[in-house]
Amino acid sequence: MNLLAFNLPIVVLLPFFGAILVAYSAKFNRLAAAYTSGLVTLLSLAFLIPSISQVFSGQTIIQSWSWLEGIGLYFAFRLDGLALLFALMILIIGLLVIIYARYYLAKTDSMGRFYAYMMMFMGSMLGIVLSENVLQLVVFWELTSITSFLLISYWQHRRDAREGARMALAVTGAGGLALLGGVLLLGHIVGSYQLTDILAQGDLIRGHELYEVTLILILLGVFTKSAQFPFHFWLPHAMAAPTPVSAYLHSATMVKAGIFLLARFFPVLSGTDIWTWLVGGAGMITLLIGAYTALFKHDLKGLLAYSTISHLGLITLLFGFGTQLAAVAAIFHIINHATFKASLFMVAGIIDHETGTRDMRKINGLIKYMPHTAALAIIASLAMAGVPLLNGFLSKEMFFAEAVSASQASMYAWTIPVLVTIAGILSVAYSLRFIHDVFFNGEPIGLTKTPHEPPRFMKIPVDLLVIICLAVGILPMYTVAPILDIAVAGTLQTTPPEYSLAIWHGLNLPLMMSFVALAVGTLIYFNRKALITNYERHEHINAKAYFMKLMDKLISFSIKVSRSFDKGSLQNSAAWIIFGSIVITAFGFLSFNSELLGNRALMDIDPVSVIVASLLIIASIMTVVWHRKRIVSLVVIGVVGLVIALIFIKFSAPDLALTQISVEIVTIILLLLALYFLPQKTPKEIGKIRILRDMGLAIFSGVGVTLFTMMVLSREFDPISYYFLNNSVPGGGGTNVVNVILVDFRGFDTLGEIVVLALAGLGIFAMLQGLTLPAPNNDIKGRIWSRDSHPVILQTFTRLMMPLMIMVAVYIFLRGHNLPGGGFIAGLIASVALIVMYLSNGIEWTQKRLTVDMHLVIGFGLLIATATGLVAMGLGYPFLTSAFSHIHWPIVGDFEIASAIAFDLGVFLVVVGATVMSLVQLGKLSMLSHKQQHTYQEKQTIVGGND
Repeated sequence: MNLLAFNLPIVVLLPFFGAILVAYSAKFNRLAAAYTSGLVTLLSLAFLIPSISQVFSGQTIIQSWSWLEGIGLYFAFRLDGLALLFALMILIIGLLVIIYARYYLAKTDSMGRFYAYMMMFMGSMLGIVLSENVLQLVVFWELTSITSFLLISYWQHRRDAREGARMALAVTGAGGLALLGGVLLLGHIVGSYQLTDILAQGDLIRGHELYEVTLILILLGVFTKSAQFPFHFWLPHAMAAPTPVSAYLHSATMVKAGIFLLARFFPVLSGTDIWTWLVGGAGMITLLIGAYTALFKHDLKGLLAYSTISHLGLITLLFGFGTQLAAVAAIFHIINHATFKASLFMVAGIIDHETGTRDMRKINGLIKYMPHTAALAIIASLAMAGVPLLNGFLSKEMFFAEAVSASQASMYAWTIPVLVTIAGILSVAYSLRFIHDVFFNGEPIGLTKTPHEPPRFMKIPVDLLVIICLAVGILPMYTVAPILDIAVAGTLQTTPPEYSLAIWHGLNLPLMMSFVALAVGTLIYFNRKALITNYERHEHINAKAYFMKLMDKLISFSIKVSRSFDKGSLQNSAAWIIFGSIVITAFGFLSFNSELLGNRALMDIDPVSVIVASLLIIASIMTVVWHRKRIVSLVVIGVVGLVIALIFIKFSAPDLALTQISVEIVTIILLLLALYFLPQKTPKEIGKIRILRDMGLAIFSGVGVTLFTMMVLSREFDPISYYFLNNSVPGGGGTNVVNVILVDFRGFDTLGEIVVLALAGLGIFAMLQGLTLPAPNNDIKGRIWSRDSHPVILQTFTRLMMPLMIMVAVYIFLRGHNLPGGGFIAGLIASVALIVMYLSNGIEWTQKRLTVDMHLVIGFGLLIATATGLVAMGLGYPFLTSAFSHIHWPIVGDFEIASAIAFDLGVFLVVVGATVMSLVQLGKLSMLSHKQQHTYQEKQTIVGGND
């Protein structure tokens, strides 16, 4: 097997599987989590490396498998120069952060949880940059929002961490919904959701009437994720996360996801006025706001947070210019910003770790105590300021050059070089503050511990990043030029324009702008005290306060709306749902212009049908009449279920009849266990109005459903069932059409349904775990419950019948592909067999003999069902494609073998696991309450005897 044929999905999925290994390994040794994370990251990098040479030779690697072709969803991955650049940044900087975090985290911090979150986030980011299908890209996009929420709120005991995480999730999650809308429109315009097709249709997209709407929706996703104005306020509050998280998320990964999307869609969305105004305008405002605010922050991470916002605005502004050279400068600055900002965040973490504070008013003169760290911080800060011979200088010069070029667009465009020069001045000022206020400027003030250098390996990641800053700044042609060239080609989807990475371009206007920025920035820094005093004298917009107020109002409004419809009554909620359905259906009837009934001949009415229908009507009416007597109504509604099963049999649907009977039995047991804790009689309804309301809803809904059914059945129509009947044997290899539909034609639906069933079972288990409820002492007539909960006769017969019941379940399972049966029905039968054992012999007795953990049964079921689909994809077929063949056995003869049986086995296991786990957990609740009741009665007897 050639692993290179599908190495890209392995690169993406390895961190997700690694998260499980990390969490498991931490149970034995907390440091094992760090080592496992590093190993998984190296393994992902190793799978990526063989494809690098192909990308450098100009190829774009596409690895695609059909998933849901009908909606254009493919499990598809793409590796070009742009994707390679981001993948390398994600993995390499991720590895450095993993090493760094091993020394940063305290002994009380859970390393297993931290590194598991890191792995999931890394996989999500890799999924974004390596996706070929844009729908798949959106899925990974949303995963980054969820996993970043977990990382930001890692220190759950801190309120600021929880609030910052919720803010980031709310803003980026909302942007993700907008992005989904934009992507759907983009796919609609092009007719495909594959990037290869989209990137080839730039003229079609820009000329389409939906272009503006599509662009705005996509930019909402970009701006929220990359903290662009007016959505920039969430990023500083995300700094409540541990510093390794900030170093990773806010330098090379999460906030760069939006930037990546700008670069990815640059060839097809740029080149219009609306692009320039929206992207360039947001970038310019963000650049200035971030740079200005950073200067006045006393917290190291606060300064770095706003400087990150500013640099993200710089990159966005470059893309907003819309030229190829501006895109080159943007890609170059993405690389440079990732290196110097990640190193600066790590330095901030080292200072916090070794001094106990990040307040620059306290941590002065640290160069005396931490000379190595000081040298690293100075180099990285100067790179951020754009000082010559460092990488930031080169991309800043390209930025200034593009600003000068853009100034020729109109008579008012001269403001662009002025504004970007002001941003450069502020960048120099806050960079100098990071250097001088922290490492010089006197002695430390009021520190809780003596500053000192961190462990050697905590500095190594910073060393490597700072070396890159120097190497790129001094020798750009030998270091960054090759990767920059292919990244630009991947961005533009064409040959890169001519550009120069030379350190000296002569005496020109961009160089003069740099000199002005350095000189004036230094001057501003030395006058910082007066500026800071003036800044703090005035009130400033508190975005967090406004956001929290908005969220409180939204929550209050939603509560009011909910309480208007949901008054804590299930009957009231059901009434609103039925009323809404009636209103919507009424519009359909009113707008229907033809006759209600068609001309199709209906079936003759036979006596058996009349008897069955009458029995169904009588049982339904009795359910309504006796509904206050809960046990009686439960028996009557069971009759309704059995009659429906008979109707299925009459109309040749034995599979449905078997399923109906099995579900009916399980449901009755479930309701009996639940009703044990409820009053045995339903209280009377309050008021005649409520009764009349319910009667009206019942009558209107019944009449509506009847009319709708008659409208359909009295007309000629071509049912889809003919397709399944004709293709069941040749396409699915089975004569049982129902089962073939479940495991083949609609296998994806079935997979989704068993996932829901598994989640429901796990939810019931979690909800009931540890719950105690008071149990009734007697029945409705005052008779004490029998203490003989497990009669001997019942125990004996169930133990004898158990093997036979399981054999029937196996038989139903094996015959399901060609005769009535299948995994779902067999699972219900096996569940009933196991539940009967629990009921007759008791939970404790049964669990001593049935030691299988139902959690594992559910897990293995989902794994087998999913693996069946993945095997088909690995063989080059759409997900969940089944195969079948006939083989000849010497004694048995011809025998059909189908891959669908593996999928059906997964369905069987999930049904058994979820059903048994839910009912047994309810049974445990009854058992515990029963024991408490008997204990109480025995104590009362003893007390009475003593009296």
